[in-house]
Amino acid sequence: MQQPDPNKPDLNTAILKQVPVEISVSVGRARPLVHDLLRLGQDSVLALDRRVDDPVELYIGEKLIARGILEELEDAEAGYLGVRLTEIVDLPDRL
Repeated sequence: MQQPDPNKPDLNTAILKQVPVEISVSVGRARPLVHDLLRLGQDSVLALDRRVDDPVELYIGEKLIARGILEELEDAEAGYLGVRLTEIVDLPDRL
């Protein structure tokens, strides 16, 4: 069997690198009682289990891949949120 040339990109790897992956960002969770949930309406505030400056978690599916802090983007993307990564989980063991 012919050994792959380490200087030539593998076609399968090149194709996989073009596949989009959806990442979800978790900013916190809430566990209201059903009674309290039924009373929620427009302008109600649902308290989460995290503070504004706590790290958020990034997931691919159910797998935690990183943590970071929320930041408001600037310039042409002003008003949008981004995540500055502060910790990367060991991906080969997690995916």
